[in-house]
Amino acid sequence: MLFPGIKEMKLNDNVVRSFRVAKVFRENTDRINSIDFSPNGELLISSADDDQIVIYDCQNGAPKRTLNSKKYGVDLIKFTHASNTAVHGSNKVDDTIRYLSLHDNKYIRYFQGHTKKVTTLLMSPIDDTFLSASLDKTIRIWDLRSANCQGLMHLSSRPVAAFDPEGLIFAAGINSEMIKLYDLRSFDKGPFNTFKMPQDRDCEWTGMKFSPDGKMILISTNGQIIRLIDSFQGQPLQTFMGHTNMKNIPLEASFSPDSQFVFSGSTDGWIHVWNAENGTKTANLNCDHTGPVQAVQFNPKFMMLASACTNMAFWLPSIEGD
Repeated sequence: MLFPGIKEMKLNDNVVRSFRVAKVFRENTDRINSIDFSPNGELLISSADDDQIVIYDCQNGAPKRTLNSKKYGVDLIKFTHASNTAVHGSNKVDDTIRYLSLHDNKYIRYFQGHTKKVTTLLMSPIDDTFLSASLDKTIRIWDLRSANCQGLMHLSSRPVAAFDPEGLIFAAGINSEMIKLYDLRSFDKGPFNTFKMPQDRDCEWTGMKFSPDGKMILISTNGQIIRLIDSFQGQPLQTFMGHTNMKNIPLEASFSPDSQFVFSGSTDGWIHVWNAENGTKTANLNCDHTGPVQAVQFNPKFMMLASACTNMAFWLPSIEGD
């Protein structure tokens, strides 16, 4: 196995600072718009503006397969719980969500309903439920087994959304100033908790993630600020700054699997890392990315980081942990 497992190696500041690029892949001719690890950490899938889906073997550090979605385009790609199928958004023709069989590149099902571009697509961590949010100011709840929408929420502005790690609740971020928490089984009864935040004047919320331990919510923006709040009471915990985002693009921010660190790309090609507990900057990692690093995620099972501009970089620690 190429990468040490997370259980065998503990993340700390020194290990994070030691991350170096192990491999760079130049499979794409345009911006990689989304990446996702399989739940077992063995595969990584990417979607890009050149209409390509690339599947990487993480253990061997090599591209495994390339599929094309020339007709509909592809973004927001996510593995389902089976690593041979994925769901993705479309950036051509229409705003349908598509469920794709990866081994024969055939669509299994279409999910129609959104009338504007889908901006969030999330698989439930526990079952075949998935959730989408769109510029049409709705959140829709779906089941992979049925083309019919299972639930619909109309909101006052473009929402962002996230599942908690147990898959029992989801959060909706509204108007870049409010987070509402819903029980997935009874969301139609309204939120069971609402957190009001000071509105950011210079940027909009573009993404939201629960920490793997469920205790925090990370809010990414199209500006030079990332917010971290307590997921139970909604108190602001940290404000992460220092990365550049001069182009007002949605930069992904992600947690390490132990919830200790937050990683973000930037428009200058660097990866920025902060300590989630105390808010301090842990590291600036340089990989010679040629453009904005819009996607960055930590492998859920192995001690490995992936980041993407038009190129894909796999990172490994260069020292052993404690």
